[in-house]
Amino acid sequence: MGLQRPIGRQDVMDEFDVVVVGAGPTGENLADRAHAGGLSVAVVESELVGGECSYWACMPSKALLRPAAALADARRVPGAREAATGTLDAEAVLKRRDEFTSHWKDDGQVDWLEGAGLVLVRGHGRLDGPRRVAVDTPDGGRRVLTARHAVAVCTGTRAALPGLPGLAEARPWTSREATSSERVPPRLAVIGGGVVACEMATAWRALGSEVVQLVRGSRLLPRMEPFAGEAVAENLRAAGVDVRFDTSAAEVRREGAVTLTLDGGGTVTVDEVLCATGRTPATADLGLETVGLAPGRSIEIDSTGLAAGVPGAWLYAAGDVNGRALLTHQGKYQGRIFGTVIADRAAGRPLDTADWGRSVATADERAVPQVVFTDPEVAAVGLTLEDATRAGRRVRAVDYEIGDVAGASLHADGYQGRARAVVDLDREILLGATFVGSGVAELLHSATIAVTGEVPVSRLWHAVPSYPTISEVWLRLLETYRG
Repeated sequence: MGLQRPIGRQDVMDEFDVVVVGAGPTGENLADRAHAGGLSVAVVESELVGGECSYWACMPSKALLRPAAALADARRVPGAREAATGTLDAEAVLKRRDEFTSHWKDDGQVDWLEGAGLVLVRGHGRLDGPRRVAVDTPDGGRRVLTARHAVAVCTGTRAALPGLPGLAEARPWTSREATSSERVPPRLAVIGGGVVACEMATAWRALGSEVVQLVRGSRLLPRMEPFAGEAVAENLRAAGVDVRFDTSAAEVRREGAVTLTLDGGGTVTVDEVLCATGRTPATADLGLETVGLAPGRSIEIDSTGLAAGVPGAWLYAAGDVNGRALLTHQGKYQGRIFGTVIADRAAGRPLDTADWGRSVATADERAVPQVVFTDPEVAAVGLTLEDATRAGRRVRAVDYEIGDVAGASLHADGYQGRARAVVDLDREILLGATFVGSGVAELLHSATIAVTGEVPVSRLWHAVPSYPTISEVWLRLLETYRG
């Protein structure tokens, strides 16, 4: 760790092999792998150890969504339907949500971090030239950390708010407020048509809010197969959400209630407005200018995590902050790989940079899995048909109605869903897969393995699904492809 000087008005200096800025899942994983490789590691965090996912994103949002999904599933099965006659207990749901966020306290995560042999430094860290991170500590001091080998930026993203007149003064919800609210708003407007917008419209409608969703474009979930957004929109409307396409707010005003003036005329009045209109990299106050990079932008990296345009091979960026794949599990994946890369470079070990090698994050470009926890669920990995066609691949989309599978009909009466496999016709491997329906999230990892492993269709034919399960849709897709 180096020699520490007593804390006073002058800087406290510390030296480590690696300094990680950001203690979310990405930073934790990177730090852990670098330490496992024999390096000393300091982790800098200005908020809660565990990051956005643990307290304001993945965990609380899924805790809000799960009771609604369980109730909906019960109502689709005779016998259970007759028992599930009430509505959700909002107070109990919010209490369970609070338990999954550890009541926004990070004691358990800190215990893990320190038990793993990592050093936690509380405060706001900024780059201060090559291999230096200056930390403004909570006690008003300043601690300068020097890295012998690497600094890794893992600060993620923040909610991006549109420049609507009056929006800032109206105190809008972002994803943070939407996942941590202590009460159910009687009326909620959701601006956006992406994952956060759809999930939060689902959750708060199930908890009793009257929800209107304003979508600037013509469909939901625009980066996924079109039928996915169509199914989610249909079910949101069936649940009572007022989904309006090709609609934007022109002005927002809060006078007790919040009034949104729409660009096509008319107004919407609600108690809260959620802006789910994208994310921006958390790099505006990170000292990037001290190493020749532009603040406020994503940090461009190579496939081993090294920041582009920074000489000396010491600065890394992992997770959402590099803009490659804005998902918690992909950030953790990068953290594991880049942490190992840092340790290997420090020890002089050769890297394996071939596609799918241990030193590169190939999956970020070819096999990113994602689940949208709406009703119905949407699960996808790899390329959509549109993506593959745009990339110049010779492909075929193979579709199958999941409700026609015996396991799906047992799962729920009137099961509706759809599966699509995108097949590379030249190599006869899967480039992507999408599933829409109740419980399809658990189908996704098999698809991820098939895409990542580039498993030939001829070999997938021998992967026999158990009967009667929804997984039998794999057999039906292959039969449809073979004809």
